[in-house]
Amino acid sequence: MTQGMGQGGSGPYGGDPNGPYGGGPSGPYGWGGWTPPPPPPRPGVIPLAPLGLGDILGGAFTTMGRYAKPLFGMAALVYGAALVAVAAALAVAYGMVGDRLHRVIDMTTAYDIEPSWQDIRPLLIAFACVWVFGMLTLLASNVLVLAACSAIVQNAVLGRPITLGATARRAAVRAPAVLGAAALSWLIALVPLVLFVGAFVAAVASLATWSDYAPAPWLIPLGFLGALACAPLAIWLWVLFSLAPAVAVIESHGPVAALRRSAGLVRAAWWRIFGISLLASVMAGVTALVIQQVVNTLGVFPAALDPTTTGTDPGAGEVLIVVAGYLLLATLGQFISQIISTTFPQLVLSLLYVDQRIRTENLAPTLASAAATPPA
Repeated sequence: MTQGMGQGGSGPYGGDPNGPYGGGPSGPYGWGGWTPPPPPPRPGVIPLAPLGLGDILGGAFTTMGRYAKPLFGMAALVYGAALVAVAAALAVAYGMVGDRLHRVIDMTTAYDIEPSWQDIRPLLIAFACVWVFGMLTLLASNVLVLAACSAIVQNAVLGRPITLGATARRAAVRAPAVLGAAALSWLIALVPLVLFVGAFVAAVASLATWSDYAPAPWLIPLGFLGALACAPLAIWLWVLFSLAPAVAVIESHGPVAALRRSAGLVRAAWWRIFGISLLASVMAGVTALVIQQVVNTLGVFPAALDPTTTGTDPGAGEVLIVVAGYLLLATLGQFISQIISTTFPQLVLSLLYVDQRIRTENLAPTLASAAATPPA
């Protein structure tokens, strides 16, 4: 029996002692000439195989580098147009209530007189109108940027170039579907938000001097408890539908079909998608916050922005100049931060969509074939 065990050679497992494990003739990886399988094809920013965290984050950063012109160009155009629209709305509002604004500022700074409700009410109405218009403009801008990110990832995975014009056209075509899917997803967060705001208003009302109109005290803890109870459900549903914008663009589905498709892809990997998307959002949020703080503290035009240079008795014009200077810097910082905080998480979510289809639908061979085929 000993002779039989040693018949193949003198290595520890028999066979050719020259092999790395004493086996037969072998290559550099040992037993019987075994070699590792070839790496998965990588025509674009990710390998066409199930992706790890490093692959997804690296693919997002690579996409930002290779497709910087269509990505950041599209975001800059969209948010720039939004800023122009909001500035125009502010100009219209100022033209309508500018005289009242000057009078209120002069009353409070020069004469130390409390303005009446008749003076403040038009200003509040104008501010509310501009705020609502700004929120709607920001919503439309975010939808276009989300659609553009998914369109860019669709080409980046295949290694195909895409121009700014093609990105804009694709984003414009799919924007209504993305808007519908995003709006339905964002409506989920309204339930805990409404409960929380209701509890906050009830708490303020109960502490106000006009206690005759204070609500029942039990509404306060009920509102907070309701918000806490609904928050986990809202988060679960939001993650479940988080891939809907990518589905709406890449698969050209409508809003409801995109939500249903996203739920099917996410359900089996909810915690993984939640963790990676949360990490991407935190990374983008911290980066955007740092950029905004750096821009706000640059100290550009310090003499014009220093309120002490306006004297002890500034007029309405001087106050508006100081406020406009600070708003200009804050707007610039917010502009850059908005681009970062919107594009990077959506790139990650779009890559998560591709990853889930590779894992659950064996999409990798289809992608490899499409990458090898010249685009029409």
